Amino acid sequence: MTTEFDKALADVVAREISDCTGLVSVERLSAGASQETYRLVISTGGGERLLCLRRQPGGVRIPASDFHTVGSATEAMLITAARDVGVPEPEVHYVLTEADGLGEGFLMQWLPGETLGSRIARSSAFDRVRPSLARQCGEILARIHAIDVDAVGLSDRLPRESPEDLVRQTWERYKRFETPKPMVDYTARWLLERLPTRHETTLVHNDFRNGNFILDPDRGITGVLDWEFSNIGDPLRDLGWICVNSWRFGQPDLPVGGFGRYEDLIEGYASVAGAVPDPEHVRFWQVFGSFWWAVTTLYMAHHYRTGPDRTVERPAIGRRCSEGLIDCVNLIIPGPVTPLVEEPRADADMPRLDELLGSVADFLREDVVAETGGRTRFLARVAANSIGIVQRDGALGGTMRRRELLRLRSMLDSDGELDKLRWQLVGALRDGSLDLEHPELIAHLRQTVADEAAIDQPGYSGLP
Repeated sequence: MTTEFDKALADVVAREISDCTGLVSVERLSAGASQETYRLVISTGGGERLLCLRRQPGGVRIPASDFHTVGSATEAMLITAARDVGVPEPEVHYVLTEADGLGEGFLMQWLPGETLGSRIARSSAFDRVRPSLARQCGEILARIHAIDVDAVGLSDRLPRESPEDLVRQTWERYKRFETPKPMVDYTARWLLERLPTRHETTLVHNDFRNGNFILDPDRGITGVLDWEFSNIGDPLRDLGWICVNSWRFGQPDLPVGGFGRYEDLIEGYASVAGAVPDPEHVRFWQVFGSFWWAVTTLYMAHHYRTGPDRTVERPAIGRRCSEGLIDCVNLIIPGPVTPLVEEPRADADMPRLDELLGSVADFLREDVVAETGGRTRFLARVAANSIGIVQRDGALGGTMRRRELLRLRSMLDSDGELDKLRWQLVGALRDGSLDLEHPELIAHLRQTVADEAAIDQPGYSGLP
């Protein structure tokens, strides 16, 4: 069935793409939680051709007061500027205007290749290119950081943000969600006490990671994607971000994207930039990356509540907050925890609630996935995983919350209820009245985050 969206898009490609004789098909891809990505097939005099449409969620740009994005027109300029200095990029064909009736977005060249981070990290198809990939990432980042933002007209289009600005902005964004996550507050204070005192100021991609570039099994990276968070700031943020554990896809011993070593990333960067980055400076940004990701996942859950893109993917990503926080724990307060153990069930109902949920999850994973494809198949898996979280919370959540309550009552010397005590702890972290080195605090945060991760993502590599 042809929709108004399809009709408007057909008009645009017919008008703006040379030799285009019609729009054959439109497919929204599973990739892209922050923006929409579509694969277009158009007909031309020489046969069919692929294009890519990149669009703001629902066509509407996220308000800057909630979450900074550069906007589609600026993102298109960034891709073009990077392409001009040798960064592998697609050619941008057209930036949408209000008159097109499609919202914010742009059309660009379709580049074949792999974008799924798990496949890039583990598939045997990339065995040949994987050993050189970390170095290539370093070389590409150095070229991005060398772009003259004044010369290409980007200087006034991008925010200028210092390390302190980024930490405080991220912390304030989290506070607006009004959910008590003490490890977020702890990490914010830890970062503010360790801000880089000397750094360069350059263009920063801000989301360069495994999963945001296109990989060819012979040539390596053929396209760098997702420029919507770019700014002007400390370039080493990009090097820290690609080393965040969330982007290693189950390969924790290969810190650069799950495919390479720190040393190769640094050497590749230095070979182009002419200077060797300080590893401790990069580590600061690695901690910040996990902190930022934890807060950003909460934004996805918030965005589900407020729209316009209320897909099943957004609240599921919101539960990945514990992923970012367990990585912060491992980086700044590592240590032992006591695993959660499921209590014996006393429920005699047939079927039990967990059995009902399990049957729905199995249906999604097996029947729906087998009978669908593309984004629908992807979202069916997401929905099944969300049901799994509900099941684990039913089995383990009671124990988790009782243990948390006992720890908080001991540490805060109070007999208050759980929610009140969580907010009391958050308040003490925010006003600075609680020392970050307090042993009971550290043990409590470590255990609390580990318990949350055991429910949200028991297979996540940061948990062991």
